[in-house]
Amino acid sequence: MKTLIPAVLAVLVLASGTGAQDAPPPSVDPLHRAFDGILDIYVRDGLVYYQALKLERARFDRYVASLGETEVPDSWGPQRRLAFWINAYNAFVLRTVIDHYPIRGRAPTYPPNSIRQVPGAFERRQFRAGRRMVTLDQIEKDIIVPLGDARALLALGRGALGGGRLKSEAYTADRLDEQLDAMVREVVDRREMVFVDQQNAVISVNPMFSWREPAFVDAFAGRAAPEFAARSPLERAVLGLIAPVVVRSEAEFLKGNRFRVAFHDFDWRLNDLTRR
Repeated sequence: MKTLIPAVLAVLVLASGTGAQDAPPPSVDPLHRAFDGILDIYVRDGLVYYQALKLERARFDRYVASLGETEVPDSWGPQRRLAFWINAYNAFVLRTVIDHYPIRGRAPTYPPNSIRQVPGAFERRQFRAGRRMVTLDQIEKDIIVPLGDARALLALGRGALGGGRLKSEAYTADRLDEQLDAMVREVVDRREMVFVDQQNAVISVNPMFSWREPAFVDAFAGRAAPEFAARSPLERAVLGLIAPVVVRSEAEFLKGNRFRVAFHDFDWRLNDLTRR
C-alpha cells in the first residue's frame, strides 16, 4: 500500500501541472509584475496585511523605486499610461500607511487609525513616479482625470474602508477595460459606495462622486434614462453609472423615479486586515 502513495501523488502533480499549462495566468506588464505578486500576497477582499507588508517590505520598496525611474511616454497609449498611474497611486497609498504603521493619530476629525492622521498624506507628501515628483492628489486630479476614464477613479484604493476596493492584482493595459468594468459592477455591491434603499426611498451615495463631479458627469450623466432629466447632473451621473448593473428589483425601483439621492459620510477607517 505504501508503494502506491508516491505513484498517486505523482499522477496528481502531473495532472495539476497540465491544467496550469492549459490555463496560463493573465498577462501583466513586466514593470508591474512585482506589484501584482505583492498584492496577491498581502491583500484580501480589499483589506491589507499592513503589518506583514511593513515587515517584509524590501521587494515592495524596490517596486516603488522603479516607478520613479520609469518614463511614461505618450507612445504607451492611454491604457498603459492609465494602468501605470493607478498602480502608482495605490502603491504610494500603501507606502504612506506602512511608513507610519501602526497609525495612532489624535486628530478628532478622523478615526485614530485613518490614513488621514498622516499629515499631508494626499496633498503634501510627494513621491517620484514617471521621473517627476507628485502627490496623491496630483496623480488623481492632474494625471488620471485628464486621461478621460472616470472608471479609474473607482480603482483608487485610498487606504480606507470607504474607498475603492483594493484588488489582489495589479492593473495592466491588456485587461484594463475588464478590470475597470469589474469596479463599476462592485459599486452597487458595496454599501460604502452606493446603496439602493428601497424601503426608505433613498439612494445613498459615496461622497467621492462629488469630489470628482466633473469627471463623473462627463462620463455618465449622458447615460441616464430620460425620466431623470430634471435631476442634477451629478445625480444623473450616478444613476447612469449604476442603472446597468443593479439587480432587477432595484432597476424597477429606479424607473419609478420616486427617491432622493443622499451622500453619506466617507468611512476613513483604515482598510487594515491585521487588526480586524
